[in-house]
Parts: sequence; structure tokens; C-alpha cells
Amino acid sequence: MKKFVKMLIAIAPIANALANPLSITTMEAVKDMGFGINLGNTMESTGDWINGNTATDYETAWGSPVITKTMIDGYANGGFKTVRIPVAWSNLMGSNYTINAGLLSRVEEIVNYVLDNNMYAIVNIHWDGGWWKNFPTDSAECMNRYKRMWEQISGRFKNYSGYLVFESLNEEGVWDDVWNRYSNSGNKARAYGLLNAINQEFANLIRSSGGNNADRHLLIAGYATDINLTCDNAFKMPQDPTNRQAVSVHYYDPFGFTHLEKDEDWAKMRLTWGTAQDYTDLSNAMNKLKTTFVDNGIPVIVGEYGFASSLAREQEEIRKYTLAVAKAIYERNMCPVLWDIQRDERPDYYNRKTSAFTDPLLVAGFKEMSEGSPTPVAHYPLPAIHSKIPTYYTIKGEPLGNAKPAKRGIYLVKRGNSAQIFYIP
Repeated sequence: MKKFVKMLIAIAPIANALANPLSITTMEAVKDMGFGINLGNTMESTGDWINGNTATDYETAWGSPVITKTMIDGYANGGFKTVRIPVAWSNLMGSNYTINAGLLSRVEEIVNYVLDNNMYAIVNIHWDGGWWKNFPTDSAECMNRYKRMWEQISGRFKNYSGYLVFESLNEEGVWDDVWNRYSNSGNKARAYGLLNAINQEFANLIRSSGGNNADRHLLIAGYATDINLTCDNAFKMPQDPTNRQAVSVHYYDPFGFTHLEKDEDWAKMRLTWGTAQDYTDLSNAMNKLKTTFVDNGIPVIVGEYGFASSLAREQEEIRKYTLAVAKAIYERNMCPVLWDIQRDERPDYYNRKTSAFTDPLLVAGFKEMSEGSPTPVAHYPLPAIHSKIPTYYTIKGEPLGNAKPAKRGIYLVKRGNSAQIFYIP
């Protein structure tokens, strides 16, 4: 038994490296994030019409029930390893852009639900009422607001583990009145320069805010989080001495399939997906991301993909598209984060009221892509043990019995005259 204890001490640095994302590169962390899901239309709900004075009044305003740990447990049980939590921090805001204490505490509570499942949590500033549009005409005041918000957010979470990721903003880093992306008219350099400056201030502020923020993994929003616009040379990743950043983009193509309920003059509604051209377009988009960023050492998180409106689509079509996009992202060592909201008529993916996924075949498809045999980390000889029956332990040496653990984590197994530490992703 003494040798077993010595072995535990010897492998502790290896276990800590795996258990603490702050000790691995951002590329490794993004790969470890596996498949993610958004807690959409929840903490980012906003609007002058919302009649309430508590964080939960806003949390439920767009149709979500109050989030519980059981709901987040359901994500983990479905094989998801990352939860993105969009937030409208201006709700109930006080003077000098002071974030409401109840809102900050409520977001922290949800973050803890995620981290308690050994999952990654991504927190951002989302649309937040649209004040971003004022950056071209009132840059100083908008930047002051932005920095005040991140000072408070980063200060509250500075001692949280590396499983918490900060994202600079959502899709709002685009100003068509400065440079029209459709007609290519206006001042493109200034439009991109606004976003590049915001992202640089974000990186500077987080890195100087103390605690674990010095090494925290950061997610940098691309231009409009559009793949083509973000792959443009005008977009610049912030200067970061730690080089611990990933780029964020979204993928909702073809828009007529993922968003429209009727034909528009600029796009036609589609009820099906899966032509040869559809797969080619998907592959081309993901290859562009890979060659522009991943192949040059910059990790990629596709922070949203899926449907804004799916009620007219058959479940089989939803599943086919969702798994195809997830696979195209995942097999290129990028992290796909599914957009999901609560829809009482027919939830797209997950019913928060029952804490269950609506399509078991979809969950099976995700698990088929992600599951494999436990990853061996190290192998250590022990004195002869007569029994060949495996005995499992936590990394702290607490016995778990003879059944292989099902939950994600780092474990030890003793069998025969050897012991092994392994990681269940």
C-alpha cells in the first residue's frame, strides 16, 4: 500500500495538468472542450417591455424556465463538455455601468452548475440591447462602458479555474454604416479597426485583472463572427504575451434552411438539407477556418451553429444537418457549440422542463463521434496483487469499487501487479 501511495504522489503532476486547463495550451483546451451547447435566450434576454426587477425576471422573459443544476446535469449526461452562457449584463444596471449584484450572482450560480460537472463554461457580453452600434460615433464612451463591465466580470471570477472561458463579445462586432459588407462600400479599415481595438482592450484588461485571469483561455470574437469576414486579413487577433486565445465564429449556412419560415426577396426558405453542394459548401467553410487559423496555431471555437427557426423542419433533417456540421467542425480539431433555446411547441434539441434531449438518435450521433476508450496517461508497476479484478479510485485515492466510472474525469485503476491513471473525456 505504501508503494501505491508513492505512485499517487509520483503521478500527481500529470493528473493536475489534465485536471487544470490553465496548465495546457489553448489548442489543447479547445480539443478537450469536445461538443458544446448554448444556454440560449436565457441570461441574454433583454427588452424595455420586460417588467421585472430581478435577474430571474429577465432569465425567463424569452421563454426559458429558471435554470437548475438538473438541467445542466442533463447536458453533461448527454455527452456535452462545454456550455456557453450568453449574458446581457446591462439588465438592471446601476450608475456608472455598475452590474446588478443579483445578476452577477445568478450568472455565477449557473457557471458553478457547469463547473460542478467538470465542463467548460464560456461567458460573454451578448447583444445587450444593441449599444455596440454607437462605437463609430461615441467610441470613448462605448469603450468605457465595455471596460467597466469586464472589470467587474473579471474581478468576480478571477479565482475561478481554467474551465471558465471569457468571450470578448458576440456577433455585434460589425458596423455596416462604416463599411457595408454587402456592397463593399465605405471605410473597411476603420470598421475592422473598431473590432480589433475592442478585442485588444479585452485581452489587456483580462490579463491585468489578477488571479487566474493572467493565464485564462480567452475567446476572441471575429468580425460579425462571420467565417469569411473573420478570415479576412483585416481581422487581427489581439497581442497576447501568453498566446492563450481562440477565435470565435458562427455558422448558420444555408440561412434559408436554418432561419427562414417563408421566402424572402434575398433568400428562399428550405425545408431540407443534404445535397452534394450543401456538403461541399460546409467542407469549404470549415477548411477555410482550418487553413486560416488552426494550421497557423490559432484555435477555433464555432460558438453557434444550428437553427434559429426549425418548426417546419422534420426531425430527421434537423439531425442530419446538425451532426454533419458538428462533425465537420470537430474532425478539424475545432469546438462546435450548438445553439439551443427552450421552445415549448417543440424544443429543437433539449427540453429544459424535463431535462432531457428530444432526439435520442442525435445524442447517439454526438457520442459516436466523441466516445472512445479511456485515454491512458501513465502506467506504474506495483507489488504483485493476486486479484485480476480491477479496482477503481478517484485521483485522490478514494476507492470507487469494481465498476468503471462513467463520469468525465481522471481516475486510477489497479489490476494485477500494475496500476494505471486514465482520463475519461
